[in-house]
Amino acid sequence: MRIVVAPDKFKGSLGAAGVAGALAAGIHAEQPDWTVVEVPVADGGDGTVDAFVAAGWSAVEVEVDGPTGVPHPARYARRGDTAVVELAAAVGLVALPDGRPDALGASTFGLGQLLAHALDNGVTEIVLGLGGSASTDGGAGMLTALGARVLDRSGAPLGRGGAALLDAAALDLGGLHPGTRSARFVLACDVDNPLLGPHGATFVYGPQKGADPDQLRILESAMMRWGGIVTAATGSDVSLTRGVGAAGGTGFGAVAVLGAQSRAGIDIVLDLIGFDDVVAGADLVITGEGSIDEQTLHGKAPVGVLAAARRANLPVLVVAGRSLLDESYFLAAGFDKLYTLTAREPDARRSMANAAELLRAVGRDIAAGLEPT
Repeated sequence: MRIVVAPDKFKGSLGAAGVAGALAAGIHAEQPDWTVVEVPVADGGDGTVDAFVAAGWSAVEVEVDGPTGVPHPARYARRGDTAVVELAAAVGLVALPDGRPDALGASTFGLGQLLAHALDNGVTEIVLGLGGSASTDGGAGMLTALGARVLDRSGAPLGRGGAALLDAAALDLGGLHPGTRSARFVLACDVDNPLLGPHGATFVYGPQKGADPDQLRILESAMMRWGGIVTAATGSDVSLTRGVGAAGGTGFGAVAVLGAQSRAGIDIVLDLIGFDDVVAGADLVITGEGSIDEQTLHGKAPVGVLAAARRANLPVLVVAGRSLLDESYFLAAGFDKLYTLTAREPDARRSMANAAELLRAVGRDIAAGLEPT
């Protein structure tokens, strides 16, 4: 029996590699002679770089400014001329000092520093994972770190953060990093929000970054001004393009100025790690993530893994910390069986705290229920 274990992270409990390792350990405890291939995956949010490093890509560490300007180490993954850069690692919610949000002042500047480092070192294709953002600055900080200048009415450079863009009067792209002209940027993006409006970057995602109602109004006004400034500088208005509202509008800055194209995050990850080759000759695929709901069934990592496995005519099991949907939804989607940790430990806190032990138990259950081949 050859089993491919390809889960996403269980947020708050274990990274994807830890989840895969625990499931594999449980399977081997029951069936020590079976081959279990561990393939941690991600969909563009935190953990994306880890998934590529686990697949054999090189890790490159850089000190960058975090979302509130506090320096910290972040890394990207590289293979040849391609780099995978994760916004969350540089300027995401996970990078907030002590977890304290700064809805008005947080910036994507550190993300631009990562991109500049990759370009400085010869990278010509950059995959940018946009999940887990801590800021709503429309990508202004990212572009500033790449050499752009956001100016006020007097011609002075603006400070960082979304609220500062209320005073934006011009965008000078003359000093933009020369590598951006020839590099190809691909956004690992699983949302379709525009920059502005009730379904845009601010009102949908701002509350997750700590913005109260007054701050949301400030940030929406700032994004309106920023959208106009960028349109004037580039000659093209992409503010209504699907997905540019991702990561507090970082998608907008990347599409408008860097010419980035968007693609489902899990599809990019699976392609670049050669997942079709990994599952060739397998008997079973196991995937999963921490919390499964309707969003999972609309392009998140488990569904991407399912699609790839089904192309190889393989059965697919899904494992979750908890599921907010009945198993019938997953059977209808094409999964063969759903396992949850809460079925073993209903208390959510204990379930999260003991995720590794529970996952090993699930792995044993899976192996015990399979017919050896």
